[in-house]
Amino acid sequence: MDIWGLALLGILIVISPGADFVLVLQTSLNAGRKAGVWTALGISVAITLHISYSMLGLSYFISQNPTLFAALRYLGAGYLIYLGVKGLLSKGQALHIERRKTEEQSGFYYFRQGLLCNALNPKTMLFFLSVFSQVMMIDTTSQTIPMFYGLYMIALHGLWFSAVAMLLTSDACQSLLLSAKDHINKLCSAGLIAFGASLGLLG
Repeated sequence: MDIWGLALLGILIVISPGADFVLVLQTSLNAGRKAGVWTALGISVAITLHISYSMLGLSYFISQNPTLFAALRYLGAGYLIYLGVKGLLSKGQALHIERRKTEEQSGFYYFRQGLLCNALNPKTMLFFLSVFSQVMMIDTTSQTIPMFYGLYMIALHGLWFSAVAMLLTSDACQSLLLSAKDHINKLCSAGLIAFGASLGLLG
């Protein structure tokens, strides 16, 4: 696959609905735009970690170590389920109280949430392992292309999820989603639990 094909693949992977998207959606609706953007930044930094150890060959080592890979998988699954259960336990009648409470959280709280959601997902690690093996084959004598592709993927994740957060917290979307916010929150929570269960049980 050439670099343009890999660039297109990156876009398709980023915009495909997954645990990161569900988390940004839920956080933006419940805690506002800044919280959603902080979550997006956390995801971008997690992508930086994935890319760094992919280029260093550590992701291959992890993927070939069943115990280490299983530990990472269960940690990721447990964290997603924790986020989902926390959302489900939020009572519908307490949404406004919960909104005020979440708005008091620091930006780092949401940054960490996005970072852990993505960093503990071994499927993301395997994706970057497979993609970077293709990127490095384009020019085996230089690290320039892998570095630029890595920066491209980091920027892509940050821009996409920040755009999602900003769109969902716009006045137009807020007026449409206000009446259904409780139901959306529960669906997002159930989605996070489903992603976590799938990761833990199926790998």
